[in-house]
Amino acid sequence: MRRRDIAAIACALLAAGCMVGPDYHKPKAPLPPAYPGAPRAGAADPAALESWWTLFHDDELDSLIGRALRNNRDIKAAVSRLRQARAEREVAAGALLPELDATAGLNRALGSRNVQLPLSSLAGSGGGQSGSGSKAPSAQGGPQPAAATASAPAPVPAAPLGGPQSPFGDGGLPGVTTNLYQAGFDAVWEIDVFGGQRRAVEAAQAEVAAAADAGYGTRISLLAEVAASYLQVRMAQERGDVARRSIEAQKGLLRIAREQFDAGLGDEVAVAQDAAQLSLDETQLAPLQLSARLSEHVLALLLAEDPASVEAELSRRAALPVLPADLPVDVPSDLLRRRPDVRQAERQLAAANAQIGVAAAQLYPQFSITGLLGIDSSDLKHLPEWSSRYYSLAPGISWPILDWSRLHAAVRVQNEMEEQALLAYQTSVAQALKDVEDALVQYEEDRSRHAGLADAVAQARRAFQVTRQIHEQGLADQTATLVAQRAVDQAEDGLAQSEVGLRLDLVALYKALGGGWRALP
Repeated sequence: MRRRDIAAIACALLAAGCMVGPDYHKPKAPLPPAYPGAPRAGAADPAALESWWTLFHDDELDSLIGRALRNNRDIKAAVSRLRQARAEREVAAGALLPELDATAGLNRALGSRNVQLPLSSLAGSGGGQSGSGSKAPSAQGGPQPAAATASAPAPVPAAPLGGPQSPFGDGGLPGVTTNLYQAGFDAVWEIDVFGGQRRAVEAAQAEVAAAADAGYGTRISLLAEVAASYLQVRMAQERGDVARRSIEAQKGLLRIAREQFDAGLGDEVAVAQDAAQLSLDETQLAPLQLSARLSEHVLALLLAEDPASVEAELSRRAALPVLPADLPVDVPSDLLRRRPDVRQAERQLAAANAQIGVAAAQLYPQFSITGLLGIDSSDLKHLPEWSSRYYSLAPGISWPILDWSRLHAAVRVQNEMEEQALLAYQTSVAQALKDVEDALVQYEEDRSRHAGLADAVAQARRAFQVTRQIHEQGLADQTATLVAQRAVDQAEDGLAQSEVGLRLDLVALYKALGGGWRALP
């Protein structure tokens, strides 16, 4: 078969678009019509979910999240990984195109005078001294020097760059200096007849999408971590205020107990009990302060800022963020389009599917075309002449014979990797549903508990007001008033924890729903 026939067959096969390996079809995920734990089905506003933190109407939280999105190192690393995946896709796509290299060079050689050659070699060299006499075309199409004189052996020009070596060694003929000027191009094209390279591009494209979704996941997690850490700071500050009021009330009780003991109306046991309770109350401040400091340090890390500046900024007291009235619950099918971990797992499944075709293509013949075009001459002034040209065109076919078992095993490996990717995708879907249902159930339970704590606070405040009125009328001593105040403080401490707990539940719900994702640069 002639070379042009082989090339024609290869081009026809490539034009036919033959691609081995299975075509990808997105798997269907069985989803319930609604979340089992949803208290009420409300339509989630996509715009609200994208910027869910603004629903809390807290300027400080908005500022923290904005700076985190600009400065966070994990976000920057995710963007870098996305750029890397895009570059790797270009590398894979480049394999579909021919490789073309330009070469140029000068080869100056001197043969050893101590080498003796038979006359037949000299006669067959067809050379003369470099740069003199008439020229004859070389094996590569370049000019050759005329026949050498009897006193000077004829040189043999060095082979072109990348060509065959001279039969007389790298130095040429004995005692002869030769020059060879050369310039040209060489190209190699591996024709993707069976689609192995196209499957590789398909896999690389899926990896780009997976890297983008991983970046979305990093963004969503960052938003939730910033909001949760900020709420932890505000909760520690709120509980600290309650603890200080409780300490002041306990100091009042201890003072009354001591006054009664000094007046002979009380006993030392009551004084010791009140003093012990005061010491216990005072120990509650340190853990709350530590909690606030640690949460501020987390924020500083997320914002890539100095911890001292974050501490100074958050030392200014503020009320808890407003609690949104409605839950952003939507149908489960929307979750698959928004959750980045689910989307990432699906794209990784697509990449694993394409890799099967990459492995399967190795079982089939590989077609390639290698070409060489250039000019060479022993004299620089003759280098541009038409007679200095040389070229080579070599179509080729390679087909594995004895290593089919290894290649078939490689295909089986990719099949198993696709199976694992499918299971990972199914797990990610189930995990996404679980996260949403858990967040909904937790929110409903905490809301019910919050209602009870709010009622307890209202009752404790009512008892305190009545006790204070009785004390002001002189019908009771101050002890009853201080005890009622402590009851209010304890109830308010539980309510403060519940208030923040509800907001943390909403943050977890927004995260579970995939709220806050946005395309990376």
